[in-house]
Amino acid sequence: MKLISWNVNGIRAVMKKEFVESLHSMAPDILCLQETKAQDDQVVEALKDIRGYHIYINSAIKKGYSGTAILSQEEPLSVTYGLGIEEHDQEGRVITAEYESFYLVNAYVPNAQNGLKRLDYRAQWDKDMLAFLQKLDAEKPVVFCGDLNVAHTEKDIKNAKSNYNKSPGYTQVEIDGLSAFIKAEFVDIWRHFHPDEIKYSWWSYRFNSRAKNTGWRIDYFLTSKRLLKVISDAEIHNNIYGSDHCPVSININS
Repeated sequence: MKLISWNVNGIRAVMKKEFVESLHSMAPDILCLQETKAQDDQVVEALKDIRGYHIYINSAIKKGYSGTAILSQEEPLSVTYGLGIEEHDQEGRVITAEYESFYLVNAYVPNAQNGLKRLDYRAQWDKDMLAFLQKLDAEKPVVFCGDLNVAHTEKDIKNAKSNYNKSPGYTQVEIDGLSAFIKAEFVDIWRHFHPDEIKYSWWSYRFNSRAKNTGWRIDYFLTSKRLLKVISDAEIHNNIYGSDHCPVSININS
């Protein structure tokens, strides 16, 4: 089973940038999208020509902002939206799909924003998300994926020193937030398979960053440790364009 996560930076925009061709070339069993930037009906309209998938959508109340979706060939046993915490559930950031052998949680984690003005909120969000995942993990293994909006180590960001504790996505607070997931035995799957490789999943649209590969790895699959025995590979598809992020994937042997 191939699972792909992709921040598309606007579902309507990416549809004009060979999204369908990219989808066919990657052929995911499950596709998790973040930052759809559209209301439910607009996502449905954008994806109307995509065949063979059950589609689940969680849109922000604010129009043109945030939003997540899951496209799944197999119909999940159940689907829930949000964390069950009103403060966090206004922006369409989380969808959880239950399958026979695992829970899949697709998330678009809040950005700390310029000036780090949302850093405190982000720190609380991380704590609440971890508690949510641990509750699920007590029932069955968890696959947690999405744009987590943090580079975990110096290997995950091109210009570590100049961004550290200055730029959203590379503060010690956010790094510690992700470390807490890993300490709770949710494994960073790409780093597990590629312990020393440098590869990025996001590049600013400014300064010709993608061509220069001045990037960040902020898109992840984290899974319950006990799933490692059935995960065969993880990849960052930096040859796929259409967004400022590229897709990331794992393969689960059924």
